[in-house]
Amino acid sequence: MQPAELYRVLLFVSVIAAVYVLAASVAIRSLLHRLGYVKLPSSKRARFSRRMVLVLAALGIVCISYGYFIEPYWPSVTRVSIRSSKLSAGSRPIRIVHISDLHCDPEPRLEARLPDIIAAEEPDIIVFTGDAINSPAAAPAFKELLRRLVNVAPTFTVRGNWDTAFWRNIDLTEGTGAKELDGQTAVIEIDSLPVRIAGLPAGEEREIAKLLDGLPPDDFTVFLYHYPDEIEAVARHGVDLYCAGHTHGGQIALPFYGALVTFSRFGKKYEAGLYRVQDTWLYVNRGIGMEGGDAPRVRFCARPEVTVIEVVPAS
Repeated sequence: MQPAELYRVLLFVSVIAAVYVLAASVAIRSLLHRLGYVKLPSSKRARFSRRMVLVLAALGIVCISYGYFIEPYWPSVTRVSIRSSKLSAGSRPIRIVHISDLHCDPEPRLEARLPDIIAAEEPDIIVFTGDAINSPAAAPAFKELLRRLVNVAPTFTVRGNWDTAFWRNIDLTEGTGAKELDGQTAVIEIDSLPVRIAGLPAGEEREIAKLLDGLPPDDFTVFLYHYPDEIEAVARHGVDLYCAGHTHGGQIALPFYGALVTFSRFGKKYEAGLYRVQDTWLYVNRGIGMEGGDAPRVRFCARPEVTVIEVVPAS
């Protein structure tokens, strides 16, 4: 976590804590007032202040309930369009569905619904940019999802930081038909245009140059990597599209401000969405699931995201 992120989190938590300490004080003093033990200021301003503290506390409870019970189960479909001179004029768009950070748990959330949501977008390719499971017990749910996705379109995956740190010995794609990219490239031809998909597991950024050097310049190239942090290095290799995740869009974000924490060395610069760096498009997906371990199992202003990237001719 960057120092600026730590400061934002501490400030956010301090404000929340202050509201509930004040609300508890107001509630206790109001009770004591009714019992005749204390006398509360009766001015209009004092009454208004007490009401506002209680309203803020109640609003906080509503927001926490929404973030726990509603938003994690409310997926959004984001559609973006990027232009490429590698598509000949008049050719049909190439449609890529990008998902990330499923963080599957043994108790399913959206896994059963995702294939139908994705199939409705009629993708040519499906890509997943890492962080598959929060525990080994969730591996069957992840594999079942992949099996269903492969029936929709060719599906490619890379490992995220959870997958490489904790589940390196678990084969997450065995028997699914999905292709895990571990420093390899795959080629799919779509209407006579070769689409080259390259991918690396999280933590292998030193292998980027080796993987991307010498790629055919006329192929449309997609690079899959969990972190968005390598965008400036990747852009130097002429990659057309870089798909990443990891940030969760903050997972807990604030209206009009966005993510408090991204765990990116760039902070909020590439927190979520579509970016252009030199001739490379970067899409940072907010992810589907929620961080495992002791992290709060809530999403707020960062809905689970399925991204549809439509590649269209430059003119």
